[in-house]
Amino acid sequence: MIYLQKFKMLSRAEDEGFFQEKSPTYHPKTRGTYFTSYYPFMLFRDHELPEFQFGDITIFYGGNGSGKSTILNIIAEKLGLQRGTVYNRSDFFDDYVELCRYELAAPLSAASRIIASDDVFDQVLDIRRVNEGIDGKKANLIEEYISERSSETPNNLRGLDDFDRWKAAAYARRKKTTMSQFLRTKVMRNVQERSNGESALSFFVDAITDGALYLLDEPENSLSPSNQIQLKYFIEDCVRHHECQFVISTHSPFLLSLLRARIYDIDSVPVSVRRWTELEGVRGYYTFFAEHKNEFES
Repeated sequence: MIYLQKFKMLSRAEDEGFFQEKSPTYHPKTRGTYFTSYYPFMLFRDHELPEFQFGDITIFYGGNGSGKSTILNIIAEKLGLQRGTVYNRSDFFDDYVELCRYELAAPLSAASRIIASDDVFDQVLDIRRVNEGIDGKKANLIEEYISERSSETPNNLRGLDDFDRWKAAAYARRKKTTMSQFLRTKVMRNVQERSNGESALSFFVDAITDGALYLLDEPENSLSPSNQIQLKYFIEDCVRHHECQFVISTHSPFLLSLLRARIYDIDSVPVSVRRWTELEGVRGYYTFFAEHKNEFES
């Protein structure tokens, strides 16, 4: 399903013209004022960006610092997509976004959003903090269990707190009560027993629903190779059966191999569409493993 059909960022003339009087894109706030950064102006000036055409899956590929994540943030801001974590902005970010243009093939669902790697990190850390709190409570309860099991006589009952302690002691001393049973009645199970990578993968499964546009910024972060492959299959299934469209920034060879993905090589000048097997990063993996082929087969 295609929602976003075209997106046009600034040409070199438009980019430079923002700072030049008498240019159609000139902005007076640049006159006589010093700024430490003009980002995202100047970032793509020499890239000869095309008008991006989008398929069911479109990928922006490039090395660190190539600007592929910036492109996603500009698209997300222009379309007004919901997002979680904050991102790098500047005094000129909104000005740049305003000058960009796009075409939709279908209305955007309210569920459409951009998912950054920081969103996934925050989710994993939240789960870890909850589990650490639960584990700490478990440790205290184990000490309580041992203490109450070894108690010969109940405490004298002088109030409600004493009654609660007596009830816990009586429960712990029952012959059929094991430590695990005692803990289950006193504290919840860990929210998540998966690894960080599995928790990160589950984030995408929970966040992505039917019939929406999703921008994924380097989703391979926190994912093992096997989980990256699982995410690849999940994305393909969402496109095939759930009317989703994806725009992804990545340099993961596993995600670059997504079926029928349109891949823009941001490292090339001019920026052009390439097959995933032609990309320099993927060829580097191929060459390395080919050189060590005998070690895998011995």
